[in-house]
Amino acid sequence: MYRSFGDWIDADSFCFATRARRTFGPSVQHSLPRPMQTVLLLAASNVFMTLAWYGHLKFKFLEGKPLLLVILVSWGIAFFEYCLMVPANRYGYGRFTAFELKIMQEVITLVVFTVFAVTVMREKVAWNYLAAFFFLMLAVVFTFGFRTDGAAAASGH
Repeated sequence: MYRSFGDWIDADSFCFATRARRTFGPSVQHSLPRPMQTVLLLAASNVFMTLAWYGHLKFKFLEGKPLLLVILVSWGIAFFEYCLMVPANRYGYGRFTAFELKIMQEVITLVVFTVFAVTVMREKVAWNYLAAFFFLMLAVVFTFGFRTDGAAAASGH
């Protein structure tokens, strides 16, 4: 029996593998390791985030509509981003530090946004954008390539 709302809605309730384990017993294991689940959930959440933040610029049904309606539609889309982002961070934290999760999320955001900008918005990727992305990728190299003992200890490793 659920003791509180928090027991009923938790991060694990959004994970198919956890629901399967609860339904079919402990013999059902996660098909993907937690770090990979974190990355995939972050990527999926960023698809919703990009649609919420920039989709209204292309959605024909929102042209000429009041700004409040556009905000509400974006907010509704963003709800699904949160349904994926929160479990991603809960699953990832401990394996990754909060700093690592944030840097990972920013790079994933840029990759998802670049695909969106090129395919949906029909914008071109200029050389200076590529240079900026290169330096952001260096942030990933410095973050994950030079993990300190302090970072590992802070994340429970």
